[in-house]
Amino acid sequence: MIKDSDTIRMLALRGAELLDHLDAIAKLRIAVFRDWPYLYQGDLDYERAYLAAYAKSADSFCALALADGQPVGASTGIPLNDDAPGSDQAFVDAGLPPDQVFYFGESVLLPAWRGCGIGHRFFDLREQHAHDLGRFRWTAFCAVRREADDPRRPPGHRDNDHFWLGRGYVKQPGMSCELNWKEVGADQSTPHRLDYWLHEWPEWPQA
Repeated sequence: MIKDSDTIRMLALRGAELLDHLDAIAKLRIAVFRDWPYLYQGDLDYERAYLAAYAKSADSFCALALADGQPVGASTGIPLNDDAPGSDQAFVDAGLPPDQVFYFGESVLLPAWRGCGIGHRFFDLREQHAHDLGRFRWTAFCAVRREADDPRRPPGHRDNDHFWLGRGYVKQPGMSCELNWKEVGADQSTPHRLDYWLHEWPEWPQA
């Protein structure tokens, strides 16, 4: 089968609709984040709790990509004010009103389906959802920080920076957060620094 974006069925899920697909999305997150650069060992119970919190927000969003009925990718977003407590601290510190930020949780896509436009569709759908809600000026996400000389970096690995810049996102100097997770093969969780990327949409109507 030729693998391109035209063979994908994309489900647009909102709020509690995520619950029907919670385990599928959780397993995708674990599978994809196990690889570089996150090296996340994965915990299904944690993932279920994390995604259930997204489902509690009436305005959260998930694009679920299906190939022959099987989930191959997912991309989520949530109003920053509906995210976990403390998630807005970097924005408050930077003087950005959290109620005007729509936060992109993650985009995960199985390796066999990368490079055929699905990543752009994920961004298109989340940005359109944020626009349609009519009260956001920024869309944002964060990405783990890894040193260029980290010996675990796979040979020839290409970061997503060029892709994100092409979408109009800019890494924000001084805006970061710290999250703990257990890396593959580790016995305990360790802290990781993640940097924020923002896209400002001053032309979007405000409710």
